[in-house]
Amino acid sequence: MNNKQKCGWCVGDTLYEAYHDKEWGVPIYDDAILFEFLVLETFQAGLSWITILKKRENFRQAFNDFNYQKIATYKLDKINNLLQDTGIIRNNLKVNATVTNAQAFMKVQTEFDTFSKYIWQFINEKPIINSVLNYKDAAPNTALSDTISKDLKKRGFKFVGSTVVYAYMQAIGMVNDHEMSCFRYSEV
Repeated sequence: MNNKQKCGWCVGDTLYEAYHDKEWGVPIYDDAILFEFLVLETFQAGLSWITILKKRENFRQAFNDFNYQKIATYKLDKINNLLQDTGIIRNNLKVNATVTNAQAFMKVQTEFDTFSKYIWQFINEKPIINSVLNYKDAAPNTALSDTISKDLKKRGFKFVGSTVVYAYMQAIGMVNDHEMSCFRYSEV
């Protein structure tokens, strides 16, 4: 049994704890994984993260293993099939946004060589280390997430409001918002 101190938001659910212990806040530079998290955060808007985690493998299967090149080419019949898939969140706007975001993602890759170079340039490729004592006191968004959100929207991305972008920044390790007492705080 793992008795290490963890962020309070994940304690008590094995799936949440595993995500927290292995993924959350770890810097990601691989475009495929960056896109996966963009999809998941898009669908999370207005919902709890645990809901998305529980459906993550269903999303993986439904969206061709988060292959943005394939997703960018989805036509109406594929979108309609996704909207019938009870294993995912069947929200028309979010499903269509995923297709739009895949297309915008590839345009960013064309301009910056990789999406990773684009997203990490906002913080000069160095993660922001915050001093969170209690996860309930962590900011839901920041001036930086506002800036990134505006830039993403300008580039054609959908469902990338400042709060979604900040959650994305936390998930991909641009921001370390582990509680200072959490064993992962000094590890990521």
